[in-house]
Amino acid sequence: MNGKPVPFRALFFGTPAIALGSLRALTEVAEVVGVVTQPDRPSGRGLELHAPPVKTLALELGIEVTQPLKVRTGELRDWVLARRPDVLVVLAYGRILPVDVLEAAPRGAINLHASLLPRYRGAAPIAWSILRGETETGVSLMQMDAGMDTGAVLSRHAIPIGADETGGELTERLAELAASMVRTDLPRAVRGELRAEAQDEALATYAPPLERDAGRIDFAKPAAELKNLVRGLAPRPGAFTTLGGKTLRIANVQVREDTLGGTAGSVHVERGVPFVMTGRGSLELVSAQLEGRRIASGRDLVNGRVLRADLVLGS
Repeated sequence: MNGKPVPFRALFFGTPAIALGSLRALTEVAEVVGVVTQPDRPSGRGLELHAPPVKTLALELGIEVTQPLKVRTGELRDWVLARRPDVLVVLAYGRILPVDVLEAAPRGAINLHASLLPRYRGAAPIAWSILRGETETGVSLMQMDAGMDTGAVLSRHAIPIGADETGGELTERLAELAASMVRTDLPRAVRGELRAEAQDEALATYAPPLERDAGRIDFAKPAAELKNLVRGLAPRPGAFTTLGGKTLRIANVQVREDTLGGTAGSVHVERGVPFVMTGRGSLELVSAQLEGRRIASGRDLVNGRVLRADLVLGS
């Protein structure tokens, strides 16, 4: 005997790229007996079917995959039971699992959630943490129950949010943190070495799915709030406004506290740099993309006469 713990049997639930590092990490500490991910979806101009990132990785690793259209028919429970996992590990699967699935493994289901629970329960915690101006977030290891991110927390690890950090950049860092927790905290949780802490309902906040129009910029709002919108939704789905009947996607902005004057949304140009007036302060348009064109710097948009001082965005 070498004294090492016997690997546990784990079944992984996940769909997008943020879960890839955690799946790889899980193969280092457990015997992964299956992966559950969402069905292939049509995307792109040709609407061809594309596999979720987790499915692609799982097949590369030689792990059996299932992609149920429905999770409440009993078929998923039976599929899980047949593989005899000790624990279910969940990260950004994208569906609420029924109790019969959660209870299909002796150790239940343990979720990695990209916030410091009970703050930002729900589908879009990374974007909402930036939209609301938070300076810190993290990953919580949580014992799943029938509620939406309401289960007891086994561990939390916090990281700061950079003042200019985008949702995409923060997602990558949280993915790395989650993978690290799979290697360190998850085995301890499975062995019962971590104390489960009930969440304080009085401190709960929510991060609902982002509506299709969530990225539309209302220039009557303060510049600092709009910068958070641009950061939180970058690179996708992105913040946007309209210009001459076309969509102008705003990729990067910086806040300027002084007031330039004029109506909200009005464009000013100083030394070749475009600014736009807001409800409080103004925004330097660092880069943007006009519908049908490539992304360009604010200076290039001014030089190309896309932006000029007599325009009002969003009008």
